[in-house]
Amino acid sequence: MAVVIELERLQGVLELQCSCCLQLFAEPVRLTGCGHSFCRGCILQYRAGRLRAPCPLCRSGFELQHLRPNRELAALLSLIPRELKEKLETQEEPEPYGAAACIDRSSAGRRPAEKEYTSQIKSQITKDFCCMKEYVERQERNTLVFIEQEQKAAQQKIEEIIHQLTDIKAQPSDLSERQRYEGSALTINKITIVEKLNVVKSAVEDLKRKLETLLLENYAQQLPPVQPPDSHQEPSVSASSPESAAGSPEPAISSQFSQWAEDVTLDPRRVHERLALTAQNRRVMVSSHLTTYQPSPRRFCISQVMCSQGFSTGCHYWEVITKDSDGWAVGVAHEMIGKRDKLGRTEHSWCVEWLGPKKQLSAWHKDQETLLHKDKPLKVGVFLELQKKTVSFYSIADKEMLLHTFEISTSDPLYPAFWLYTLERNGSLTISQPNRR
Repeated sequence: MAVVIELERLQGVLELQCSCCLQLFAEPVRLTGCGHSFCRGCILQYRAGRLRAPCPLCRSGFELQHLRPNRELAALLSLIPRELKEKLETQEEPEPYGAAACIDRSSAGRRPAEKEYTSQIKSQITKDFCCMKEYVERQERNTLVFIEQEQKAAQQKIEEIIHQLTDIKAQPSDLSERQRYEGSALTINKITIVEKLNVVKSAVEDLKRKLETLLLENYAQQLPPVQPPDSHQEPSVSASSPESAAGSPEPAISSQFSQWAEDVTLDPRRVHERLALTAQNRRVMVSSHLTTYQPSPRRFCISQVMCSQGFSTGCHYWEVITKDSDGWAVGVAHEMIGKRDKLGRTEHSWCVEWLGPKKQLSAWHKDQETLLHKDKPLKVGVFLELQKKTVSFYSIADKEMLLHTFEISTSDPLYPAFWLYTLERNGSLTISQPNRR
């Protein structure tokens, strides 16, 4: 026992233990830069996979070619009997300085102090991670609350502007009734009101361009509706609309396809509330107000409308006047198209689409776009050949010009359908009446 004690004192002076494995040195080597010694196996494993690595004790840089055998230390260790080595290696000692820099070794052969130190580190890491997770979740909740508040504030401002715009637009109508009695002085007041109206409209348009999706999908139901029309009348547009439900009829169909011309009308159950139907349900127009229709579970949540008539056999043709809109899509769709599915973006819908801001005409099916590189058609003819399973779109001017032909892959009835760009106020599409010969 006295020999062991003396050997432990000698070990404290000569550093007989490797700082990496905390055992007596096995094949000790010395780093030529700083002079510290380690087991050859420990230092090679520590350096494995690293281009550069510092000394585990003093953090000085070293290269593997600078390792030198520590023959003096090896000779001294060879004098210690094997029994004494085993006793020394089983003694419990406090963790030496620098152990945290050592490599991670397997748990087999670890001393209790080392295991306890490792457990403390894991516990601290777990605690820090939980704190960080709680902080991230708290910040996420705060962010969601902030976004919701901003959305509510923006919606409130929109409603205020719309109310103000509605009031101002109603004033010219009231003034026109009084003008007969108040003379020409009333004209000055009317001009002032129109100027105010233009300023407000400009501000509203800027705001609406940024929040179109918010208005159409998330908050459309909260906007103030117009008064419901009489049950025997068609929904009408606002007083400021330049079109009238009793307007003159559009030119009838007169082309090589007139023998297949169909009398199609728009379905009030399948029209978005931002769109108004006029002219015996043959014209659809972007309205500045929500239009009140009878409740329908099939009503579109985006600015689309579908016709009442569907076709499953034969040949069918109709024409649509597109010159009064700078953003539209004309096509056909399966009856069960989703309320939020845009025309041409599904498997069972096909269309041609014009986007005025891009000056671009495209054909759409299954969310795949085909650029057509043609000018804007002022009138579009649609020819549906169900025997051949094709639908063709034509630009109608002095003569028909083919724009695009789709092969259709469904035997279910197909319905004429249309989409309008809602930021273009009073933009409209009109279905021409048939004129069979």
